[in-house]
Amino acid sequence: MIIDVHGHYTTAPPALGAWRDLQVAALQQPEQRPDPRSLRISDDEIRDTIERNQLAKMRERGSDLTLFSPRASFMAHHIGDFRTSSDWAAICNELCARVSQLYPQHFVPVAMLPQSPGVDPATCIPELERCVRDYGCVGLNLNPDPSGGHWNSPPLTDRHWYPIYEKMVEYDIPAMVHVSTSCKACFHTTGAHYINADTTAFMQLLQGDLFADFPTLKFLIPHGGGAAPYHWGRYRGLAQELKKPLLQQHLLGNVFFDTCVYHQPGIDLLTRVLPVANILFASEMIGAVRGIDPETGHAYDDTKRFVLATPHLNEADRFQVFEGNARRVFPRLDATLKAQGR
Repeated sequence: MIIDVHGHYTTAPPALGAWRDLQVAALQQPEQRPDPRSLRISDDEIRDTIERNQLAKMRERGSDLTLFSPRASFMAHHIGDFRTSSDWAAICNELCARVSQLYPQHFVPVAMLPQSPGVDPATCIPELERCVRDYGCVGLNLNPDPSGGHWNSPPLTDRHWYPIYEKMVEYDIPAMVHVSTSCKACFHTTGAHYINADTTAFMQLLQGDLFADFPTLKFLIPHGGGAAPYHWGRYRGLAQELKKPLLQQHLLGNVFFDTCVYHQPGIDLLTRVLPVANILFASEMIGAVRGIDPETGHAYDDTKRFVLATPHLNEADRFQVFEGNARRVFPRLDATLKAQGR
């Protein structure tokens, strides 16, 4: 199977964005706060957006299954308060769950958390429990910077985050470390803020000893790991200066990377530097980079093509990148697929 571990509902029906606009506008007039039950999106509207977009490209490019979460830039945890995020997360998670219910052979849901700046992460637990229990979510997206670029939350290794980690361990689900919209003009959302966050998360984990407390905790750092693979020697050297174990022992039993890298040299470097066991196939298609590369004539986010072409993987390696590693890192996904006879 070709399992894409990084997909977002970026093509959701317009009614979703319209409801969000009402919610944001009501922050100045709380009495105008829209009721989540007022949002009406039919199954046919969902089918239309999925079949013309994500599913069409999956069939065209030859992928089988996508782990599907709400649109990352729409999470916008810095907007409003906890109730704002709670209502918004519940709506977005339900919508992704409905996609997976309509297309169970092609989509499996991943949860968005109702994070809010300065709010105890434990407040996210009820929504996470609901998503796993009622929707069959196999993972979650964790925003290390719910402030939208101000970075006023403690590092991921701080006990501040432990309530979420404890629930992740209980459910045996990994977290993709994924920020949302940047509200600072100096950080472009997808070109800078996302990559900055990937790199920052990796360095925070390197500096700490989180996995001594949570030996089975698993993180997926998207977008190829930000700067980490490109500067692997730097991080090996920093670990040494900080008196940490070798990265293989310190982090790579718990930290994984996806293939959302949009050119062949980038995938070649990723697969040369990192162990095969730590690389999971992903494309984030219809996401940050949607155009056609004039040098190749193919879509930038058609990452399967790069994985097939790299000289650093053999067929056994490619099986791990495309399927085996996803089943291992996402045990609930593996159980879901086995229940389907796959």
